[in-house]
Amino acid sequence: MAALVIAEHDNQSLKAATLNAVAAALQCSPEVDVLVAGSGVDAATSAATKIAGVRKVIQVDAASLADQLAEPLAAQILSIANSYSHILAPATANGKNVLPRVAAKLDVAQLSDVTKVVSPDTFERPIYAGNAIATVQSADPVKVITVRTTGFDPVAASGGSAAVEKQAATEFSSSSSFVGRELTKSDRPELTAAKIIVSGGRGLGSGEKYQEIIAPLADKLGAALGASRAAVDAGYVPNDYQVGQTGKIVAPQLYVAVGISGAIQHLAGMKDSKVIVAINKDPEAPIFSVADYGLVADLNTAVPELTNLLA
Repeated sequence: MAALVIAEHDNQSLKAATLNAVAAALQCSPEVDVLVAGSGVDAATSAATKIAGVRKVIQVDAASLADQLAEPLAAQILSIANSYSHILAPATANGKNVLPRVAAKLDVAQLSDVTKVVSPDTFERPIYAGNAIATVQSADPVKVITVRTTGFDPVAASGGSAAVEKQAATEFSSSSSFVGRELTKSDRPELTAAKIIVSGGRGLGSGEKYQEIIAPLADKLGAALGASRAAVDAGYVPNDYQVGQTGKIVAPQLYVAVGISGAIQHLAGMKDSKVIVAINKDPEAPIFSVADYGLVADLNTAVPELTNLLA
């Protein structure tokens, strides 16, 4: 049977995480369909048809799906679930919100944060903050999977020519309603999709130091801004900067960790980065165990010097 990927989108355009989820789905089944459910999603649907490897795009356009609430979206997924052996979504806030409901309604066990497809019924996922990898085999008739996007290289966003099938929205009952959404606006790259990330930790000492030392380096590199949980908890930066097991999982081409000791929960969120550079005055800091390049130095001196040397 085919696999179904739940597209991540903002009603206008697809999120990059959808491409990673399609890559995982193609390892589960040679036939992959994509569900684009929302309001005014013609552009997102058009983009989905071009994804390499996609057989069909199912478009459901309704006002009730505009805000991607779990109840209406899960009802839509459940209406077509019997046609698929695998249902996948990125392990993002949206995917983690919707798929557990789908799994519960189907009476199957969800496979969360999958990083590798061993076979159509066997998967790998990290446990204990990424310090161990569990191999999980599922006998459920439908595998409901959230995909850790850093575990799969994205498929090409162009080159496909999938057909479009339009469906009517499924009726649902719900006790919840959409109240509002506060979006962080920034000219910088989105943290989970950035190719370069500069993160600061508690070693910076204050939010002012973060802006004084980390932001100029990120500007020079065209990087996204990140932070450790300790820096977020201390109020240096907002929660959406947090990288780690309880924050965002990232795997950029370059990750620069400044004043971050390297607690297990932080390493779990960034250790898959292609190149890791650590700057810390403590030579015994755990961050150096995963770093490709390490500099033992006072960040207050080293980072401004590095920023000035960059063209």
